[in-house]
Amino acid sequence: MSRGNQRETDRVRNAKKQQAGKKKQDGNPAKRLEAQAEIMRAKQRAADEKKGATGSQK
Repeated sequence: MSRGNQRETDRVRNAKKQQAGKKKQDGNPAKRLEAQAEIMRAKQRAADEKKGATGSQK
């Protein structure tokens, strides 16, 4: 029972998939980290405000 070239085509497809998954992040890592931290702080503020608003309505 031979699979023909199925293994080879699967290897090629998997290699393409692996390359697509590897995205190199550009820019200064410190600046990128700070930008991500600011986004998370903004999300946390919004969540706290929402939590405070719903808590006071009880």
